[in-house]
Amino acid sequence: MLKTSDSEAIHDLRTILIRGLTGGLQGKADSNLIEDFAQETVLKVLAGINSYRGEGKLLTWALAIGMRVSYSELRRSRYKDVSLDAIESAGRFAMEPFFDRTSTLDSADSPSILAILKDLIATILTPRQREAILAELDGIPQVVIADRLGTNRNALYKLGHDARVKLKQGLIDAGKSVDDVRELIIDAS
Repeated sequence: MLKTSDSEAIHDLRTILIRGLTGGLQGKADSNLIEDFAQETVLKVLAGINSYRGEGKLLTWALAIGMRVSYSELRRSRYKDVSLDAIESAGRFAMEPFFDRTSTLDSADSPSILAILKDLIATILTPRQREAILAELDGIPQVVIADRLGTNRNALYKLGHDARVKLKQGLIDAGKSVDDVRELIIDAS
């Protein structure tokens, strides 16, 4: 059970967080969201207080947590109506703009590399790898993809890494060097 002094300290922390988050998130969130972010931050601070090393001010540490909580939630809300299944079923492939530009490679190579990548994504990746890679190519943050796939960021990283290894080998097997693809993407950006 909390003592009066503990509940006052929590109230003060929440008030300071609201003030700090309001300044840090200028125009990115309304007051209701900021209050939610502050409440979530208080819970995270209380749960992780034993990990505070005392290297800086406690309030600075708490506000840093608050900013991470806030930006994570803002990113999640931006993609809340984006379906990972819809990305694949709509045939969206976010790399197409890279291949539409001129490059130092033969322009005839561009469509063939894109076609090979599309084919490889459709055929050699597992459904979960395909879903993760297409979402990543579509610009969806990893934290959102991990939530949607019901996994954590470490497992998602491994899933994506394994998919990229398969794609790299598939390109090599198709007679395309990774340097050709890298050159095409770098020159196009």
